[in-house]
Amino acid sequence: MFHRIGAAAYKPDLGNITELCRSLGNPQHQLRTIHVAGTNGKGSVSHMLASILQEAGLKTGLFTSPHLKDFRERIRIDGRMIPRSKVASFITRLRTEFEHLHPSFFEMTTALAFEYFREENTDIAVIETGLGGRLDSTNVITPVVSVITNISFDHMQFLGDTLEKIALEKAGIIKPSVPVVIGETQPETEPVFRHQAAACGAPVLFADQLFTATPAVPGRKAVTELDLIVLQRDGEKNWHLSSPLPGIYQEKNIITVMGVVSVLRAAGYPVTDRQVVDGIGKVIRNTGLSGRWQVLGKKPLTICDTGHNEGGLRYVLAQIAQTPHQRLHFVFGAVSDKDLKTILKMLPSDATYYFCKANVPRGMNARELAQMAHGNGLKGNDFPSVKQALAAAQQAADDEDLIFVGGSTFVVAEVV
Repeated sequence: MFHRIGAAAYKPDLGNITELCRSLGNPQHQLRTIHVAGTNGKGSVSHMLASILQEAGLKTGLFTSPHLKDFRERIRIDGRMIPRSKVASFITRLRTEFEHLHPSFFEMTTALAFEYFREENTDIAVIETGLGGRLDSTNVITPVVSVITNISFDHMQFLGDTLEKIALEKAGIIKPSVPVVIGETQPETEPVFRHQAAACGAPVLFADQLFTATPAVPGRKAVTELDLIVLQRDGEKNWHLSSPLPGIYQEKNIITVMGVVSVLRAAGYPVTDRQVVDGIGKVIRNTGLSGRWQVLGKKPLTICDTGHNEGGLRYVLAQIAQTPHQRLHFVFGAVSDKDLKTILKMLPSDATYYFCKANVPRGMNARELAQMAHGNGLKGNDFPSVKQALAAAQQAADDEDLIFVGGSTFVVAEVV
C-alpha cells in the first residue's frame, strides 16, 4: 500500500489494472468521467467539481485518495461513502483473481470504484489520479475532459527530477480529441502540455488565462472562509463565490474548476451559474472533504492542512503568515521519502515545533526528524505520537497564539 509504506507498493504499469478491468467486463468504458491529475490541488478540485455536478442534479461518483479516517472515503456517490458490504463482496468475489495477479492496493481500489460506479449507474464520475498520470491505474478511462491542476516537485523518484519531466508524466492523461484543462500556466510546463495536446489533437485550455480571482473585500484576510470575485478575462461575466475552504491556494483551484465548467458547458452539460456558486459553497457538506485549512479549535486558533510537498507547503506557510496570531506552535511530522532538506529550509524559524511521527510505517522517526530540523535552526521537542504533540502545543499556547498541524496527510488524519 503505497501511501503507508512507500515505493515498495508502487507498480508503474497498466498491466494489472487492464487485466482486472477486463475480468469485470471493462466497467471503465461504460462510465462518463472527468480525469484529474496534478501535484497539488487535485483533491480539492475533484471535490468541488463533484459538488457542482451534484448541485446540477447529476448522480455523481467521486474517486479520490488517500483517505483520512475510513477507506470508504475514497469512493463516494453524491457524497455518500461506498457501503461496507460492497467492499467486502468485491474482495471476496475477486480473491482468486487477486492471488493470481498480485495487484497493488491502489489497483484493487481503482477497479472497485469503476465497478461500483457502473453498478450504480452514475451520470458522471470524477476520477483523481493516485500518482503521476501516464502509468497511474486510473489512466484506462476515456474522460469527457482531462484536468491537470499544476506541477511541483513531489514523488521525484518516480516522476522525474525536473518540472518538465514531471509534467510529461502528468500529461500522459491527455487523450485523443478529449479537451484538457490546465489549471496553472508555468513557463517550464506550458510547452510540454501544448505539445502533448497537439500530438493528441486535444483542445487545450489554460484556466488562469481565461479567469482571474480577487478577494471580494480587498484587504480582508480569510481565516475560515474564502470570498472571491471570479472574472472572465474577456470581461463578459463575473461570479461572487464563497468557499468554506479558505486556503490561499484555493483561489487557483477555483480558477481551475471554472475552466472545467466552461468545457463541460461547451460539451452540453447544463451547469448553471447558481449551481456553480452553490457547489463551491457547499463542497464540504456535499462531498465530505476535510483536512484543507480546517479549523479544529478557536482559542487558541488551531488549524490543520494536508499540504506536504514544496508547492503545497509554500501556500500553507503564506496562509499562516497572513493569519493574525502572537506565537506560532507547529505540530510537524513527515514521511521518510520526502525531500526534507528543501522543506525544512522553508519552515519559519520563529515557531516552536512539536515533532511527531504519524502511526504509519512510512512515517519518519520523530527524534530523527527533530535532529534534522535542529540542524536547520528550528527549535522544538519530539513526541511519541501526533496526539501527544498536539496536547503539548495546546498546553503551551495562549489564546492569541496559532497552533498549526501538518507536514503530512497522515499527521492530519490523526487530528481531524
